[in-house]
Amino acid sequence: MKEIKIKRISTVEMYELQKIGRQTFIETFAALNTEENMNHYLEKSFSSEKILSELQNPDSEFYFAELNSQIIGYLKLNLGNSQTENMGSGTLEIERIYVLENHHGKNVGLSLMKRAFEVARKKNAKYIWLGVWEKNTRAIKFYEKMGFSAFDKHVFQLGDDKQIDIMMKMILT
Repeated sequence: MKEIKIKRISTVEMYELQKIGRQTFIETFAALNTEENMNHYLEKSFSSEKILSELQNPDSEFYFAELNSQIIGYLKLNLGNSQTENMGSGTLEIERIYVLENHHGKNVGLSLMKRAFEVARKKNAKYIWLGVWEKNTRAIKFYEKMGFSAFDKHVFQLGDDKQIDIMMKMILT
């Protein structure tokens, strides 16, 4: 099997990011949410303007996971004021880490997580944190296996549905 490559995304790859972002979000959440709520979120969060703005933010970094030159997943990291919750300095947020369904269980998430750890160490972060939907048990188990533990909860708005995200963090040593 070929090696999974993790590469930083630039603004010229906006449409590829938009495509993988939409596809992985649908694969992950469509079965447990209404079509209306999904469409509302996708239109708002994956519009060309929103994606371009996120890519241009100096406190956010995006990475693709590629296998045989095909994009199979992606990662979004936030520092400083770009974090979705104010966690103070010395923290790094994994806002998005998604892998195409047909590549689950093939260490793609692990490869993306390793990049997040590398970036966190380079930025001298004290800990990495993320929010995960309480109904996404597969992801919760993955994060626990990686060493993350729950520390709080927050609301994630999907259309007209207020959902609960478990906030998890991992202290870096």
